[in-house]
Amino acid sequence: MKAIVYDSPRNFVYRDVPDPKMESDEVLVKVQACGVCGTDLHIHEGEFGPRFPLIPGHEFTGEIVDVGTHADGLKKGQRVVGNSNMACGECFYCMRGDHLLCEKMSSYGVTLDGGFAEYLKIKADRIFPIKNLSPREAIMVEPTSCAVHGVEVLDLKPGSDVLLFGAGPTGQVMAQLLKLNGAANLVVAAPAGAKLDLVAKLAADQVVALDRNDPEVHRKRLREISPKGFDAVIEATGAPSVAQETTQFVRRRGTILIYGVYPEKATISINPFDVFRNELTIKGSFAQIDSFERALSYLDNGRIKVNEIVTQEIPLKDWGKALDLARKRQGIKTALIPG
Repeated sequence: MKAIVYDSPRNFVYRDVPDPKMESDEVLVKVQACGVCGTDLHIHEGEFGPRFPLIPGHEFTGEIVDVGTHADGLKKGQRVVGNSNMACGECFYCMRGDHLLCEKMSSYGVTLDGGFAEYLKIKADRIFPIKNLSPREAIMVEPTSCAVHGVEVLDLKPGSDVLLFGAGPTGQVMAQLLKLNGAANLVVAAPAGAKLDLVAKLAADQVVALDRNDPEVHRKRLREISPKGFDAVIEATGAPSVAQETTQFVRRRGTILIYGVYPEKATISINPFDVFRNELTIKGSFAQIDSFERALSYLDNGRIKVNEIVTQEIPLKDWGKALDLARKRQGIKTALIPG
């Protein structure tokens, strides 16, 4: 089969590789599409603990073409999506029930071969059948599951005023989830353009264009909208400079959620007196491990709209082009199509 293979950071090639050999508790999936995620850019640079050689891709969907003898409840021909993360079940955190914090986390597309290929073998208990979603919609189940976990971590009170920084793919989903789970007034701040226009259509009550040349422009506008700040501020851009601004806009006893994916060595400065005096809560949200089925329900039932988020479909062999588009932030979401 054909696949994108990384032998080391930044060193990839589209080439023939042996077809995957299944174990009895696995299924073989013919990949129909795989989403490109910001995490893939970090893996390209060797960040987030990838194990080389590696076939990346963790937002995959396809059709089951073979079933292991112990892969109960699944059959050939089913259209499916896969939960890419697996906990070891044995480490300190797993024994406490904190599986997402697993010290030996395995992940398809990071530590195991993923979906940038024509075929993928995967544990049967990581597979979820889909009903109503097209392949371009189905690649959004994994990012939606991450956003579902983020909303759970945030634990928003009903009727809250919320500020969301970022209108990328998961920002688009996060905005819709916030409106369904407690946000009475949702303001989204992001650079002007198609992403901000789409989130205004899908979920935001108000949008504010971020001005990178003169940040005081958007700061002033946000203060005008909510002079006392917001009950919750979610940072979903992955830009440390934006994360550092969050304390300016959260009201007393409010919550900041650090949701974006940042460079591993990035740092920000926060005034501890502000946290102390205003009784602020700062939370982090990392990936997901048990939110997949609920995310799939949101999408399969049409409560979360994702079709317009996927703005381009690119052949798998053109991964280099997709990589450039992601770096330049062109479009919103890219789907890689094998074959």
